[in-house]
Amino acid sequence: MELALIDYIIIISFFLISLAIGLWFRKEAGKDISHFFLGGRNLPWYIAGISMVATTFAADTPLAVTELVAQNGVAGNWLWWNMLAGGMLTTFFFAKYWRRADVLTDIEFIELRYSGKAARFLRGFRALYFGVFMNVLIIGWVNVALMSLLQIFFDIPQNELLWYVAGAMLIVVVYSAMSGLLGVAFTDVIQFVIAMTGSIILAIIVVNSDKVGGIDNLKASLPEGTLNFFPKIGSEGGGSMLALGLGSFLAFIGFQWWASWYPGAEPGGGGYIAQRMMSTKTEKDAVYSTLFFQIAHYCIRPWPWILVALCAIILYPELSATDSKLGYVMAMKDFLPTGLKGLLLVAFFAAYMSTISTQLNWGTSYLINDFYKRFISPQAGQKQFVMASRIGTLLLMLIALFVTSLINTISGVWSFIIECGAGLGLVMILRWYWWRINAWSEIVATVAPFIGYGLSKFVFVQLDESWGKGLGEDPRSFFFTVAFTTVAWIVATYVSKPTDEKHLRAFFDKIKPDGNWRPFRAEKHGQRLMKLIICWLSAIAMAYSALFLTGSFIFKEWNEGIIYSTICIVSFVVLRYTAGKVRIFSDKQS
Repeated sequence: MELALIDYIIIISFFLISLAIGLWFRKEAGKDISHFFLGGRNLPWYIAGISMVATTFAADTPLAVTELVAQNGVAGNWLWWNMLAGGMLTTFFFAKYWRRADVLTDIEFIELRYSGKAARFLRGFRALYFGVFMNVLIIGWVNVALMSLLQIFFDIPQNELLWYVAGAMLIVVVYSAMSGLLGVAFTDVIQFVIAMTGSIILAIIVVNSDKVGGIDNLKASLPEGTLNFFPKIGSEGGGSMLALGLGSFLAFIGFQWWASWYPGAEPGGGGYIAQRMMSTKTEKDAVYSTLFFQIAHYCIRPWPWILVALCAIILYPELSATDSKLGYVMAMKDFLPTGLKGLLLVAFFAAYMSTISTQLNWGTSYLINDFYKRFISPQAGQKQFVMASRIGTLLLMLIALFVTSLINTISGVWSFIIECGAGLGLVMILRWYWWRINAWSEIVATVAPFIGYGLSKFVFVQLDESWGKGLGEDPRSFFFTVAFTTVAWIVATYVSKPTDEKHLRAFFDKIKPDGNWRPFRAEKHGQRLMKLIICWLSAIAMAYSALFLTGSFIFKEWNEGIIYSTICIVSFVVLRYTAGKVRIFSDKQS
């Protein structure tokens, strides 16, 4: 791709702005690790919410959506749209609890909830497992996506790509290590605005180009079924729309959102989502930030990508199924004028940097707060912890670069993470609502998926090759791992001793959770839980209807748009009324 001087000026200016923000917040982040990792717990809801959205907008995201649409039509996006239910669960059942817990990381929560040696072990193990192992896998797949983009844009030789990625990561390390979460969050806001602006401009230009001819010509030129919002269930599908067997449909829609740990969509909240909730000013801000995240992530952001992906089906019919994701990049090369090429490249860099900066800051918070401070040097001062945090950010970057060099496919990492967290999610949800869950429940639920995954992929596959297929083709491996893990942690819960009663009492008095806490509360909270469920369901209906009414109006399907608008309004009214009854949008504890 040939760039003009103005394109280079735009790109360089973006990097300088990012570094300037890091310098601006350097002093604030250096006060203590609470300021470094949580911004002093003073973020307004809109900054925290936008930061969540920006983090989930990685360099590979538009390409992944393009591939899904090319292979399965608009309905192909259900492979990630299904996670909305878990996100809304976090909003209404867990956001206030996370802010109320007053911990620095979600890993620290383990010793707030549990007691004894098992809790200490679990905290240390999780700090390394999620902070290093899982974290560098995530960073690695984002790096691989950036390498693909750089190769296409600039024809960079394969053996040199890692050096360019290292340069991009180094810029991220400089501003994130200087400024901590404050710099990361405020940079995220700028990066998200740039990334979304670039995506919208590209969609408008490509849709209205002579080769596409506007929405009407786009609709007429696409294969039948491509614009369907919903997949076919239990039937054989063609290449133009998603068709799922009943088992795969149940796995994606009915199980994955609550059963599997997945970055950014952890059941019960967790990871950088919990970090943003804990960094907000108040409990109300925590709720608003996660609600904004769900709406922006699922309702607003996808359509510019989907439009370009649909155009790419017409513009580049020669692309194979495996190369279809490149249609987005080819549209950028072919249709963007001078200046806008630089803007779109900045948009991709912004998406990349917002994800990497959060992963580095979040992962380092585990290493410093939950391993170094907890087990290695608990008596160190705050300045030493801040310095260790900055050094830890750099070390995490180096480990991630090494892992990047070993990753061959992004889809392989995604599948591994989904299945090796299958069954863990239910424990992470119930630990807030059932007093009997203990540290051994979580330890077993963390380890058991690896055993289930190993049995499926290396033992059962010898008997039937279908066990080795992906979740979308044959979900038996996923179902087996969920069932195996669930049975294992339930057995572990009942054969092990409960958490110390005094410790549980302190947790209950601090959090005031709903659910089964009979040893500490005589009254029943069944009505409140039912109202929260109504809030959750109405919010899901509101978000999905908002998503589909936007698509209906884009494609000029006015009748469908009116139906979805009605559902959206009714759902909003029900949500607002019921939420008022349980004070979900209030700072008062209820």
